[in-house]
Amino acid sequence: MCGIVGFIDKKNKAEKETIIKKMADRIKHRGPDGEGYYVDSCIALGHRRLSIIDLDMGSQPMFNETEDVVVIFNGEIYNYLELKEELKNKHTFKTNSDTEVLVHGYEEWKNDLPKKLRGMFAFAIWDKKEKTLFCARDHFGIKPFYYYQQDETFLFASEIKSFLEYPNFKKELNVDILGPYLSFSFTPTTETFFKNVFRLDPGCFLVYKDGNVKIERYYQIEFHPVEQNFSDTIEEISKCMEESVSYHMLSDVEVGSFLSSGIDSSYIVSLAKPDKTYTVGYDNPKYDETLYAKDLAEKLHIKNINKKITKEEYLKIIPKVLYHMDEPSSDPASIMLYFVSQLASLDVKVVLSGEGADEFFGGYNNYREEVDLKWYNKIPYPLRHMAALFFKLLPEFSGRNFVVRRGTKLENDYIGVNKVFSERERKKVLKVSDTIENKSLTAPIFKTVRDKDNIIKKQAIDIHFWLIKDILQKADRMTMANSIEGRVPFIDKEVFRVASHLTENDKVTKENTKVALRAAAKRVIPNASYKKKKLGFPVPLREWLREDDVYNEVKTTFTSDYAGKFFNQKYIIKLLDLHKKKKKDTYKKVWTIYSFLKWYEIFFINEEENV
Repeated sequence: MCGIVGFIDKKNKAEKETIIKKMADRIKHRGPDGEGYYVDSCIALGHRRLSIIDLDMGSQPMFNETEDVVVIFNGEIYNYLELKEELKNKHTFKTNSDTEVLVHGYEEWKNDLPKKLRGMFAFAIWDKKEKTLFCARDHFGIKPFYYYQQDETFLFASEIKSFLEYPNFKKELNVDILGPYLSFSFTPTTETFFKNVFRLDPGCFLVYKDGNVKIERYYQIEFHPVEQNFSDTIEEISKCMEESVSYHMLSDVEVGSFLSSGIDSSYIVSLAKPDKTYTVGYDNPKYDETLYAKDLAEKLHIKNINKKITKEEYLKIIPKVLYHMDEPSSDPASIMLYFVSQLASLDVKVVLSGEGADEFFGGYNNYREEVDLKWYNKIPYPLRHMAALFFKLLPEFSGRNFVVRRGTKLENDYIGVNKVFSERERKKVLKVSDTIENKSLTAPIFKTVRDKDNIIKKQAIDIHFWLIKDILQKADRMTMANSIEGRVPFIDKEVFRVASHLTENDKVTKENTKVALRAAAKRVIPNASYKKKKLGFPVPLREWLREDDVYNEVKTTFTSDYAGKFFNQKYIIKLLDLHKKKKKDTYKKVWTIYSFLKWYEIFFINEEENV
């Protein structure tokens, strides 16, 4: 696991060498074990290394035999040994690293290289002869890749903060996406909060040549449900998960694992049986998972290391977390993930984690609505829709959202499992322009599943937005902030292939979610975690916002001069007070606004000086 940076411009070689070093140093946390650079008249490439495989010979940048192809790479290619067998008759390998497979794979397959790979990756290959830069990001976006183009300059990096070290980078706020952020709670667009900085979408490659950027998709997320015997389905899931976990254990250093109380991490730990697992929790039993994790670890005869987080610790680390995230995110689990990564970093360089199971296998409770409420759907849609239009005009009360939701086409309303602000309320909250409709962002995804059932439609949206742009974003940033590599065995193209064949009954019933996955997990999990309800990373934030110290901190931020640039301060303080007085549960809305303002403070007011 590493960090990569690079740029193409017309500066002289000496200037390039100075700049690329500063850009790489900005993300030193991604690779504290080593650094490497390549600079010529056209391009500068930088690499920060966290040594995982081939500790002695895996340094980057790495070249082919004739040194006219050079690569920098962040990630792991789990099928590199198979690819190496395929390539070694035509190419000479000098190392045992997966990086070298990319060099020779590009020589052999050119733009088809990403299709051959199984793993998590973001890489850049400079072809000296063709004066062409070829970059790619993995199938599901486990590893990040950002780029910036202005005039004759092209920048790319693992993290946006690297661009701040480039002398001609124009740091400007992209306020246009603040509205969508308030609905999604993260950046749901290819655009970022920095103007002219874009993320390369998962499953895509980018070619830069003669000042032009060309992006193509090499992988499409598709669902193809297949009816088959349930026991055969369970067997198929079991085999693919065993194989994926085995691949993800490939390392020349020790591999540990995060462990919560739920099925996802419990399944992975039960398959991998790492020597050490890591859990964080709170003194409040309602939000504490350490006892469950300890029980599983004892039954598996492995070690569980845990830590209780205090409110003071949680609040103190927020600026650092937002700095490492690069963009605002109001997901409170980011802070939890930072602490569990910090805990693991004391012992290991690699950890397994359970992200992706809910989206792939149907784990969210709102998916059950499609089964539980089939009776309501028997009411003709025109009647349900008329009721929804009427109820939309009313103030919020118990049952209102249900009538609105069930009387609105999924394609017109659903943006994911964690919707915060409606577009209607955004207009009351914001003082800046709000022109991007949620539907314009989700429509391309809904189009790919237009002939599928509603559960699949929800999965498609949740994978493309919640999983890729929130869950995987924070998983990468919080592990790398602590200089460890996070691996996610559920998020594997072969695991998804199996998951994509599941039918509705394999995913959701009136009794449960992740039905088939739970049945497979039950085979190996030695306690009751396989049937435990989903908690995620529970955080007592709802309660804390009603306590004076947290309330006053948020109110101070809401009444600041810069808050008034973006928000109707009277309205957002009302949201805060309604929650404080227990008149309305608005903590998600309050925290979404607060997270943006603290992020803005870090990057545009304090210039990152306090992190």
